[in-house]
Amino acid sequence: MARAHAVWLVIGVIERDGGTLYCTVLFFGPDGGLAGKHRKLMPTAMERLIWGYGDGSTLPVIETGFGRVGAVICWENYMPLLRAAMFAKGVQIYCAPTVDDRERWVATMRHIALEGRCFVLSACQFVEGLICGGSVIVDPQGEVLAGPGYEGECLLTAEVDLGAIVEGTFDFDVVGHYARPDVFQLRVNEGEAKAVTFD
Repeated sequence: MARAHAVWLVIGVIERDGGTLYCTVLFFGPDGGLAGKHRKLMPTAMERLIWGYGDGSTLPVIETGFGRVGAVICWENYMPLLRAAMFAKGVQIYCAPTVDDRERWVATMRHIALEGRCFVLSACQFVEGLICGGSVIVDPQGEVLAGPGYEGECLLTAEVDLGAIVEGTFDFDVVGHYARPDVFQLRVNEGEAKAVTFD
């Protein structure tokens, strides 16, 4: 689909690797090639009975030519250190696929956009009678540009100006001039965690 329409595509999937399932986001380039993936680091609640835990080797922020795109899955968005890592990688278009259809999810997306001075695109599933949707697009000042879509399946669009990110970071750059590395530091292990290694 990405190749047929010459677009970047970010999609949530259940990935199988060996005997383990992962909640994963895949990034496809306009040529249809796999450009990267992110495996959910922390399965939520009962998900822990089914899905494996991702590791730091799948935390990409991908340069697309129109902006740097990354993804944080569902309740991972409540992990402040993961958000800080994404902000430090320079994410400009922050994708947040979810199944959380609660109204307060939109408040979370607005906070993340404002905190990270990035555009947030949150796609929420819609299943008639089960999951109400709530997809939303938010700008770097926390203003909702499109959505939330609770009416059923929908396609949200919005024009984004990456200059708004530069403007926003003039007064607040959470990993730049507004950070206090003399007081707080985050160390991110991006190595692949394998159960068995061979020398």
